[in-house]
Amino acid sequence: MNFIKNLKTGFIDENPVFALYLGICSTLAITTSLNNALGMGVSVIAVLVLSNVIISSLRKIIPDEIRIPVYIVIIAGLVTVVEMLIHAYSPSLYSALGSFINLIVVNCIIMGRAESFASKNNVVSSALDGIGMGLGYTVSLVVMSFIRQILSTGAIGLTNPFNESVIFNLQIIPEAFSISLFKTNVGAFLTFAILAAALAAYKNKSVSKGAKK
Repeated sequence: MNFIKNLKTGFIDENPVFALYLGICSTLAITTSLNNALGMGVSVIAVLVLSNVIISSLRKIIPDEIRIPVYIVIIAGLVTVVEMLIHAYSPSLYSALGSFINLIVVNCIIMGRAESFASKNNVVSSALDGIGMGLGYTVSLVVMSFIRQILSTGAIGLTNPFNESVIFNLQIIPEAFSISLFKTNVGAFLTFAILAAALAAYKNKSVSKGAKK
């Protein structure tokens, strides 16, 4: 599989959040800060890539009748390891993400790629698919959190998840002009809707250009 083509698929054509509308619950809930977005994104990338690799490696010996339970066991095991690592090395991130770490087990993106791709392709292609889709998901979270954090607080900042030291903190908009609505669920839905519509418009425009040629 072409790596660039795979990245384009994960970022645009089959973007998990804004094109396929998968993993929306966690996306809306945790995109209040860059720290949360990056923490969840990296966690999903790790689980997605490793689960794809393992399932692809075992695809010829997993009976079709029990493939879904087997996928769930594999993904649950990986999520447990990731959760323990986050709890041990970044307690603040663990507290912020809360139960959404455990919900990675039933994340539609991971289960979907296991069933539709990893179970039918070789290890290398499955790993690349996991990287592409995982990065697409992570960038979606980062873009949403970037917009919501600036509009709701007027500033954009990032802290070190291991020692909570400030990496950067920039005041973009005067605090008096911040819009607290974007901290809420309503703000999350508005941000998601605008970004999803923008991606859909871009894809439609690309299709129209291709048809004219």
